Amino acid sequence: MPLVRLQKFLSSVGYCSRRHGEVYIQEGKIKVNGAVVTELGTKVDPGKDRIEADGRLLSGSLPLLYIALNKPKGYVTSCEQKKEKLVGDLIDIPERIYPIGRLDKDSTGLLLLTNDGEIHHRLLHPSFDHEKEYDVIVAKSISDSALKTMADGMVIMGGKTRPAIVRRLSKKRFRIKLKEGKNRQIRRMVRKLENHVIQLKRINFANIRLGNLPEGAWRHLSEKEKRQLLVPLV
Repeated sequence: MPLVRLQKFLSSVGYCSRRHGEVYIQEGKIKVNGAVVTELGTKVDPGKDRIEADGRLLSGSLPLLYIALNKPKGYVTSCEQKKEKLVGDLIDIPERIYPIGRLDKDSTGLLLLTNDGEIHHRLLHPSFDHEKEYDVIVAKSISDSALKTMADGMVIMGGKTRPAIVRRLSKKRFRIKLKEGKNRQIRRMVRKLENHVIQLKRINFANIRLGNLPEGAWRHLSEKEKRQLLVPLV
């Protein structure tokens, strides 16, 4: 079996992302054949070397999981936050999985979770241009010019948002497709237009659709959906 960088191995078996792997290595949390390794350039043979993380033996046999959750309002996407309801509490599996990106506490809809570090990195990195679609209800009627302003891009948080696709559904409801994910972006855009978001629901992320999944329920991605996520990048 060919040698691979230790942080890549940690990601490939679903233990963590490559970036977090580098941190764990530097912190002395990883052992190879019984010895602590702190050198980032270290390469390992997964077929021969014994690799441990915090005392846990790692191998390529760990199942990689890809899950879609319909997040209810009031849950946070942090893995550890005291006195809050966590999205992980809604998924009854023994394996550790992590949310891909965030939905704020008051938002609902599609949240993807995985223990695949490579996919986690790919879906979050801005260079990969993954599209997200939201269904939005606002407090007051929203004008065509306001929708066009959002579609063309507007300045928030000291920078201009990228062009978006916006489609009106009613006087107070629209859908918006983004290829970026600034913190509370849609809420900030609507507020700058002197309106207020009443309901924000994500219905699509990287071509994975929420569909009719009930609120609070989760499912494993289909084989077709996994292929969409795992397709090699050119």
